[in-house]
Amino acid sequence: MKCEWVQENVLLYVYNELADDARYELEQHLARCPECAAELKATRAFQATVSRRPVQEPSPNLLASSRMRLQEALESTQPGGFWHRLTFDPASWLRQMRFSPALAAVIFIIGFGGGIGAMYKMTPSATGTDAKIVEPITQPAIAESSVTGIRSVVQEPGSNQVRIKYDTVQTEEAQGSLNDQRIQQLLLFAARNNYNSGVRMDSVDLLTQKPDQKGVREALIYALRYDTNPGVRLKAIEGLGAFVKDDVRVRDVVLTALMTDNNQGVRTQALLLLEPVKADGTVRAALQHLAETDQNQYIRSQARTVLAQLPEID
Repeated sequence: MKCEWVQENVLLYVYNELADDARYELEQHLARCPECAAELKATRAFQATVSRRPVQEPSPNLLASSRMRLQEALESTQPGGFWHRLTFDPASWLRQMRFSPALAAVIFIIGFGGGIGAMYKMTPSATGTDAKIVEPITQPAIAESSVTGIRSVVQEPGSNQVRIKYDTVQTEEAQGSLNDQRIQQLLLFAARNNYNSGVRMDSVDLLTQKPDQKGVREALIYALRYDTNPGVRLKAIEGLGAFVKDDVRVRDVVLTALMTDNNQGVRTQALLLLEPVKADGTVRAALQHLAETDQNQYIRSQARTVLAQLPEID
């Protein structure tokens, strides 16, 4: 066994990630090599220092953007990749788990989140399926890390009652008014994180009914800026329309959509929403740029029409 191999794998040894045979060989080498023993001592000191540091929880925006990027990566993955190996080559998957401390940490976090989800009080479903109906009044707030996905969002016709099926370690269901904190929390989660674009669209559509509530406007801004589905972005921009005049953040994200979105419907809606603030210097400059250079004839024509209504700048 060479010193180079030992120094490359000493971190795995410290975190108990080496196989038994490799661990034995490494220990035998450490007993007769002072340099590698010093490397082990330094690595353990580093581990002790790191373990005393407080664990920083990721922000909701970071979680959401990471999950969206993961979703896009999974959707573009060719057959025969990761899922193929997971299904048809479990031995390779297990070897990857064994030699990856980071992966082991992720699995621990998922298991911990699942444990939290299992602690929630549940009542049996009337249908006898795996779905559970959770009492919205008596249940605590949902830990976002314990929700693995939203299966469906359905509003009861003619009312503000909403039924949401979501997954933790199993499919569960919450039912209640749009005013219920639990329902709002699940809708916000679905709007940012769910892998199903139809569910995201339903969630954003419901959130637009209460866009002035805390957190909802931020979710709509996020959907307009980052969602990969143009239908979801269109729903989000419709919900933000009433705030373009008074909220600079909304104005900026709508202006960004006008300039950079790849969907003509979203851009057209953004142009209409910005008309009340067309005299704003930034909006005026953007309209001038579009009127001169935009590739879309309709956008170019509409930008010229709006500019023609503005007074000349002295």
